[in-house]
Amino acid sequence: MEQSAGSFETRAVRAIADGDLQSSLGALRRGFVGNRAKAVADFPDFEALRTQGAAIKDHVLANLGVYLERYEKAVTSRGGQVHWARDASEACSIIRDICRKANARTVTKGKSMVSEEIGLNAVLEAEGLEVLETDAGEYIVQLAGEAPSHIVMPTVHKTVDQISELFAQKHKSFGFPKTSDPAELIGQIRNVLRRKFFTADVGITGANFLIAETGSNIIVTNEGNGDLTSTLARVHVVTVGIEKVVPTVNDAVIMLRLLARSALGMEFTTYMSLLSGKKLAGDIDGPDEYHVVLIDNGRTKMLEGPFKPMLRCIRCGACMNHCPVYMSVGGHAYTWVYPGPMGAVLTPMIAGHEKGGELPHACTLNGRCQQVCPVKIPLPDMLRRLRHEQWEAGMISATARTGLGVWSWMARRPRLYNLFAGLAARAMHLMAGKRGRIRSLPFGNGWTQARDMPAPQGKTFHELWKERGGGR
Repeated sequence: MEQSAGSFETRAVRAIADGDLQSSLGALRRGFVGNRAKAVADFPDFEALRTQGAAIKDHVLANLGVYLERYEKAVTSRGGQVHWARDASEACSIIRDICRKANARTVTKGKSMVSEEIGLNAVLEAEGLEVLETDAGEYIVQLAGEAPSHIVMPTVHKTVDQISELFAQKHKSFGFPKTSDPAELIGQIRNVLRRKFFTADVGITGANFLIAETGSNIIVTNEGNGDLTSTLARVHVVTVGIEKVVPTVNDAVIMLRLLARSALGMEFTTYMSLLSGKKLAGDIDGPDEYHVVLIDNGRTKMLEGPFKPMLRCIRCGACMNHCPVYMSVGGHAYTWVYPGPMGAVLTPMIAGHEKGGELPHACTLNGRCQQVCPVKIPLPDMLRRLRHEQWEAGMISATARTGLGVWSWMARRPRLYNLFAGLAARAMHLMAGKRGRIRSLPFGNGWTQARDMPAPQGKTFHELWKERGGGR
């Protein structure tokens, strides 16, 4: 779902000026970052676990066809059906047909970023189905007509007062009193959704991991909505990217230990559900039909090139929680499903450079994302690679290419470069005056509009190096 028009720079400026958003991001920064740090500190073997998790994912990606076929065989042996979708359109068509055959009217959905990726809700709603998100955060953004702004906390951009106003408008028919008490707001969501769980014809969930050994899928939640979605409806549909498979239950447990600590700073989530098919004879609950839709949507293309490590991603959100850019502008500035550093790689790869071409440049390359990634994805390297590919393809603006060309020409001529660097440093020092800070910088207004720039002090590095005998 598109959130706003204009360039990333335009959206970022708007986000920085949004006081409510900045307040919400500040709370996220204090909460998630601190909680993760504590969870990691309390687990002395976390670095070894990261190495093990990365090795499991690399092994799977090197043998993906083998494990997917093994998973399909295990699902089929338990009475389930596996569907293969090459792209978003094919995935939506498969799920729409499943709903048609079930004569479905109401669909409940557990949290699933891949269903956001393929635009599933709009397709099912166009079919006349009532589609309800059952994760509290997803329910709120659906009610607001917005997309999630974070892959773990979809409502990170909203304040409690904004949610209170939204519920006062949208929940009028239920007779709930207006409230700003978070517990009462959650109670309203629970009241609305419980009625729907028992009338839903189809329940759709994502999957955090697929287990080739058993044909099971694992979902983790802190609300229990995934269990209600998958077990109460007559038909359960799992939407999942092909990279989510792991060989064994033991491998899945390793990944879960990484996921909970990285995403929320918890040892384990409240609910961890391992689902292995439809209801069998003697079972007291469960769906009559069980479908898994394995979605490619550009992932095979990534397997064959330098962006293969991105497929290790377990969707924990740690990279964005520690990203200074994301923490300044929020998720909607990125416009598509996946924000932050992981989105800056995935969006150009899946949705195309036309949609995500700006995003690799919306990064300081400080490397923090790689440091906290639970499966050691080299995100800065891939962002640099995307920038290089865009340069080679002529996708960079003429102004930027000219500027870099001039800098490159001068950098290859040390004497000329040092002369101009010295002149520029002295000019900036004069511009700063007694304050020692520059309020408006030619060719750099985007920087100085939001902050002052310290003026260079004293001599340049090369001048000091020469005085001290460097290079002799």
